[in-house]
Amino acid sequence: MILNCAIVDDEPLAAELLASYARKTPELNLIGTFESAVTAMKVIREETVDLLFLDIQMPELSGLEFANLLPERTKIVFTTAFDRYAIEGYKVNAIDYLLKPISYDKFLFAVNKAVEWFKVVDKQQLLSKDKFIYVKSEYKLIKIKFDEILYIEGLKDYIKVYVSGGRKPIMSLMNMKKLEDFLPQPQFLRVHRSFIVNMAKIEMIDRGRIVVDNVFIPVSESYKEKVQNYIDNHTLQ
Repeated sequence: MILNCAIVDDEPLAAELLASYARKTPELNLIGTFESAVTAMKVIREETVDLLFLDIQMPELSGLEFANLLPERTKIVFTTAFDRYAIEGYKVNAIDYLLKPISYDKFLFAVNKAVEWFKVVDKQQLLSKDKFIYVKSEYKLIKIKFDEILYIEGLKDYIKVYVSGGRKPIMSLMNMKKLEDFLPQPQFLRVHRSFIVNMAKIEMIDRGRIVVDNVFIPVSESYKEKVQNYIDNHTLQ
């Protein structure tokens, strides 16, 4: 996978260092370097920029302000000499936050994080379009349609997919986090460390527990807000 990238930094030496890193990184196609967010704005709007290396303290328009104007697909790696902006950086879903001076190994680590993120997103989009997955079970690949899935239970290194139609659950050696990342959201939400639920299959909510196919599934505290937001968006007031 090759990502189109750009660099926005008002320090010429810092910008050229990052540009030299980008040129020798096979996963990157550098489309330009810019001294300010204002000069970068037009080009970034006209061309697809997957990854933006963005300084924070700049004249006219700061990196944090500029981040809120970017297309959703453009991911950001903040490059700055100040660590006090880290929390604000992650609030705008930055892939990484690099402190100057930036070494090539740290730069490459951020690039690899971005590549993995885009791979997951592209896979999610494909799965959302096709609406099915294949899972390995007992030396076979079994096709499972999304609308057949009721819920998924995690059992140590295995997952157990409960499906409609009275079929027995499908066991597969797989990590719950990996499965969560690939299933389209919000159709499938992690509601507990051990459970992912097809939200369209919920029959009712009973005292904070989700009921699917007459099975009571707990909602843990760490996932409660996300689940509640989904329910609120589908509730007639």
